[in-house]
Amino acid sequence: MNISDFFPFWEELTPYQQELLISSAVKRTVKKGIVIHNGSSDCLGLLLVSSGQLRAYILSQEGREITIYRLFDRDTCMFSASCMLRNLQFDITIEAEKDSELWIIPPDIFKKLMDESLPVSNFVNQVIAGRFSEVMWLMEQVLWKSFDKRLAAFLMEESNIEESDIIKITHEKIANHLGTAREVVTRMLRYFQNEQLIRLSRGTIEIIDHKRIQNLAEID
Repeated sequence: MNISDFFPFWEELTPYQQELLISSAVKRTVKKGIVIHNGSSDCLGLLLVSSGQLRAYILSQEGREITIYRLFDRDTCMFSASCMLRNLQFDITIEAEKDSELWIIPPDIFKKLMDESLPVSNFVNQVIAGRFSEVMWLMEQVLWKSFDKRLAAFLMEESNIEESDIIKITHEKIANHLGTAREVVTRMLRYFQNEQLIRLSRGTIEIIDHKRIQNLAEID
């Protein structure tokens, strides 16, 4: 995948600007579990996901995590370069959920292009608006949706990502995604199993009643 594939404004850049992006981009391969970006003080640069899967999450003072969004092939992450965005402080951590290949654009290079090019600036605003919409959606889920529905929705999302009804994930990892305690996840999963919605085994959850899980998650 080329750098140009990530940017809808590519043809509106000058040849010099195109060359600047290409020459400054650093390709990086990261293994599953590696933390790529750690907090607002870490200004890594613009992240472009060539392949793999990343997870962006926030961490409470008590050490509890909650996933705010994920990044897949061809996705772009601006918050890893928040130092180039005036008045924006967004303290997130980004880790690789799968082995991934990334392009990293240094923040000073992309900030220069933002200042020079209106299409680049518009693109940044669109990406940030999209991410904040995801954060607002998450807040609504946490505040207004019961945990059984949130858990069912998470299982459906994982099943769709892996394209399988068998999900290899620990209860601790689910708790980190959903911002709750492992014990809460375990109790609800056991309830789902008693209701014959899923089948549990060590490190694995199998969805056995896809329709009922989907209905519980309130997914059309």
